[in-house]
Amino acid sequence: MIRRWTVLDEPPTAFLEEFPNLPPIVARLLYHRGLRTQEQIDEFMNPDYSTDVHDPYLFKDMSKAVERIFQALKNNEKIIIHGDYDADGVSAAVILTALFRALNYQNFDVFLPHRETDGYGLNKKNVQMFSAQGAKLLISCDCGISNIAEVDLANDLGVDVIITDHHSIPATLPKAYAIIHPKIGDETYPDKTLCGGAVAFKLMQAVLKKHAANQATLPNGERHETFAKWQLDMAAIASVADMVPLLGESRTLTKYGLIVLNKTKRVGLQKLLLESRLLQDDGTLKKAITADTIGWQIAPRINAAGRMNHANVAYKLLATDSPTEAVDLAFELDQNNRDRQALTEELVGDAKEQVERDQMNNPLLFVLGRGWPTGIVGLIAGKLKEKYQKPAIVMTENKGEITGSGRSVEGFNLIASLQTLPEQFGKFGGHPMACGFTLASPDHVASFKNRLLEKYHEKTKDLDLSPKLEIDAEIDLDRIDWELYDLLQKFEPFGQANPKPKYVTYAAAVISAEPLGQDGKHLKIMAKHKSNKVRKFVGWRMGNGEGTNWCEQLQAGDKIDIVYEVGINEWNGNRELQLTLVELRKAV
Repeated sequence: MIRRWTVLDEPPTAFLEEFPNLPPIVARLLYHRGLRTQEQIDEFMNPDYSTDVHDPYLFKDMSKAVERIFQALKNNEKIIIHGDYDADGVSAAVILTALFRALNYQNFDVFLPHRETDGYGLNKKNVQMFSAQGAKLLISCDCGISNIAEVDLANDLGVDVIITDHHSIPATLPKAYAIIHPKIGDETYPDKTLCGGAVAFKLMQAVLKKHAANQATLPNGERHETFAKWQLDMAAIASVADMVPLLGESRTLTKYGLIVLNKTKRVGLQKLLLESRLLQDDGTLKKAITADTIGWQIAPRINAAGRMNHANVAYKLLATDSPTEAVDLAFELDQNNRDRQALTEELVGDAKEQVERDQMNNPLLFVLGRGWPTGIVGLIAGKLKEKYQKPAIVMTENKGEITGSGRSVEGFNLIASLQTLPEQFGKFGGHPMACGFTLASPDHVASFKNRLLEKYHEKTKDLDLSPKLEIDAEIDLDRIDWELYDLLQKFEPFGQANPKPKYVTYAAAVISAEPLGQDGKHLKIMAKHKSNKVRKFVGWRMGNGEGTNWCEQLQAGDKIDIVYEVGINEWNGNRELQLTLVELRKAV
């Protein structure tokens, strides 16, 4: 679907005059990312781990949480680390596992819920199980903030709960022993957008800081700060996978985390990179790991475990010290991902049929499947949202229960709308752009659809939600060179709130348009603009795939308007600039 193209305005003259040393394109990109002060610009352009990573004790409950953990360590109390089944929650659990191992503490277990049988977050059955196992302290990772009744039960059973989470805040907070969450109302921590893995990282930092006050090194002789930095690979994976804004502290953690990830000591990650064909047999990387690598190759494989089977596969892989075990787990995880891809493609086709049968004019899309895995519905919702540029809710009925997942568009806060309809759900949670839920009863499907549609109209009645594509700048093709690429590198890692810059060139002349790849689903265009310099563009799934078949539509000499990103293509030791198509249209 071609969106309405909008080229962002030039920054105000006052901004350009305030920062005269910035190249114009850099100033433009900074301004439109909301970076308007010298302090913000310095932190963004030159993230510094020593100054831009905040003191973990700025969290108001951090001292309380750390004291409780050390009490448990002193008394040899059973600790449960309760993670989640996605890459963020798995990474958080791996970070805390590494912490307790480094402290040489053995009396802890890790529990990751099964998506189908346990559902999201804590549940009473499992809380009772932890108590029966003798647990006295439960630390949640990437979940817990909505589990009021479950925390009450834990308190009644004598199990203290430390919540580490980042999800949307309910009207009433659980009565946990301590809550480490950047978004709660009276929280003093300055960065509000950390992911679950990053919040767990902050708890780890705080525990290490207290330990360092009395011990020069960890029990194995490693320095506390050195150990902490080696955990940054998990913080980076969590931040990119959970699509938090890569600004502020999250940007710093991710930037340094990518450095660690490119030389990770985790045997499980090494085997996963090898299985993903990112690592060569001699142990060297084929090319540097970036945020894109995490988003497109590493995180989907970690997430596939919880979607297709159990997140324990991913957790065990990332936590193991055994190369033999890591080989088997990496293979299993890669196979899970292949199965996930095939099943998702099949079910997306079924979902599209439902939409195109009678919902093409609806502003909000609803799909209901029978027996679809709950781990896949969020992916289906995301595919529908991208294809039709509308909020999409995908539900599945399994064993008499309706579970669902939603993906939204800018302007419609999905979780805020769900929070006004609590009577519809047995359980729900999420973010402004994504949600997950279980309906209180299968009989609520019709009322849920009607009520959510009412909320949509109410919240968006004065908004223009027609699909649009924001473009950073119009540019002459001849200006695309290595100097521009080097400037763009300073904006990495790219991600949420810091997307790859998009450029538009109008009326470029087509030299050729050919299918690319074995199946011809991709597109290669050779084009020139105001000189005879020919540039190559690659459009993924823009050849013989869905939508317009540009290979058939374009002929030599045609004029096209093109929106694209500037990247790099590396193969056999060679490097060339690669222009990746975002959208194109025939010039008027």
